[in-house]
Amino acid sequence: MYKPLPYYLTIKSSEIEGLGLFTTDDIDNNHILGITHVADERFQDGYIRTPLGGFFNHSETPNCKIITDGDYLKLKAIRDIKAGEEITATYTLYNPTK
Repeated sequence: MYKPLPYYLTIKSSEIEGLGLFTTDDIDNNHILGITHVADERFQDGYIRTPLGGFFNHSETPNCKIITDGDYLKLKAIRDIKAGEEITATYTLYNPTK
């Protein structure tokens, strides 16, 4: 059965912006949470966003980073993350001044 998010993630109100992605379980450093974007030139900025990619918020002090794996962008923990924390990454997929 298809599930748009891993079982240990949920979406709820964020203090950062709108809705955010939160963990319901502890996540270990270096764990790959999943695919956030798939390269596709037909879409704005050259990517289509997955459900996972649609809800994590930007932070200058993130607990995850975006890594490239071929045509995929993936979200990877850069430290241990405690249950209940919001999942964040520093990202610049587009130029907001365009």
